[in-house]
Amino acid sequence: MSADLVVRRPQGLYCPAGDFYVDPWRKVERAVITHAHSDHARAGHAHYLCARRGAGVLRARLGHVDLTALEWGEALAIGDARVSLHPAGHILGAAQVRIEAQGQVWVLAGDYFFSTHGERNPTCDAFEPVRCDCFVTEATFGLPIYRWPRHAEVFDDMNRWWQANAAAGDASVVGAYSLGKTQHVLAGIEASIGPVYVHPTAEAINAAHADEGIALPATRPWRELEDARSLRGALVVAPPSASAPWRWQRAVRVRESFASGWMQLHGARHRAGLDRGFVLSDHADWPGLLAAVDAARCPRVIVTHGDEAVLVRALAEKGLECGTFRTAFGDTSEG
Repeated sequence: MSADLVVRRPQGLYCPAGDFYVDPWRKVERAVITHAHSDHARAGHAHYLCARRGAGVLRARLGHVDLTALEWGEALAIGDARVSLHPAGHILGAAQVRIEAQGQVWVLAGDYFFSTHGERNPTCDAFEPVRCDCFVTEATFGLPIYRWPRHAEVFDDMNRWWQANAAAGDASVVGAYSLGKTQHVLAGIEASIGPVYVHPTAEAINAAHADEGIALPATRPWRELEDARSLRGALVVAPPSASAPWRWQRAVRVRESFASGWMQLHGARHRAGLDRGFVLSDHADWPGLLAAVDAARCPRVIVTHGDEAVLVRALAEKGLECGTFRTAFGDTSEG
C-alpha cells in the first residue's frame, strides 16, 4: 500500500515527496498557498508558491515575500512531486493544489465555491473539477441546512434594500470582509443607486483585482465619512470589526446588514442586532460539497475544518473511504 502523499505535522499539512507544506500555520521553508485569507496565508515562511492570479492579493496582505507564481495548470517539479494549481472559485487566485507522486494524485482544495446552480463568483475563476485518488475538502458549511439562494436573487434583494433606504435618506452598511466578500458585493450591486464607500483595508485589495482585469465600481474616499451628511443614501461596505464612525453620529439613520453564508441561520442576524442578513457565501454549500467530491471521481476523501463528522458520514454512506485532518484553518467568519 502506498504511503499518503500528505500528512499532518505540527507546522501544517506536509508533502514528504516534495518537502513542502500546503497552507502551513507555523513558519516553514516552502509553503504552497491556496489563497490569501489569513487562516491559510501566514507571514514568515521562507518561500511561497501560489497561483499567478492570486499573487497581487497575497502581496497586498503579506507585503514583499519570496514568491513563485504559477499559471493555472502549469506543472512544477518540487522534489519527487509534481505540483499544479487549479481554480477553486473562492476568491481571486484561490487554488486547488494537485500533487502527483508515487503513482498517486491528491488534490487539496483549500476553501472553494462549487455551485450546483452553475453559478460562479464573478471576481475570480470558476472552480475546476480535478480527478484524483484522494480529495481533501473543506466542510465550512458541511451541514444539509446550508443551501444557497441564487446570487441574482441575493443582489436583487440587496439593491432593493439599499434603494429603499436611500429614498428615505438613510445609509446602508453591508458587513463584508476586506478580501473576497467586499469585492463580490461590489461586483453585484447597482452602483448607480448612490455613493459607495469601502473600508481602507480593502483599497489595496481592490487595486490588485483591477490589475487582474476585474471590474469593480468606483468608490468614494473613506475620509468623506467624517462628515455624517456623506452617509445619506450611501452604501458602506466594511468588515464588521472595522471602526465605524456612523455609529457615533445621529444626523443620518444607518441600516446595518451582513453578507455571509451564516445568515442562513435566522438567529444569527437577530443576535448581531442587524436590520438585514444577506445569504451570500464564497464557500460551497452542502449540495456543492457533495457535487465537488463527485466531480473529483475519487475513492478517498479527507475532510478538514468545519462540520467534518456530518460530511464524513454522508460520504461514507456513498461508499467512499473517508478520514479527517485536524487543522488550524477555519476562520469561519470569512463565510
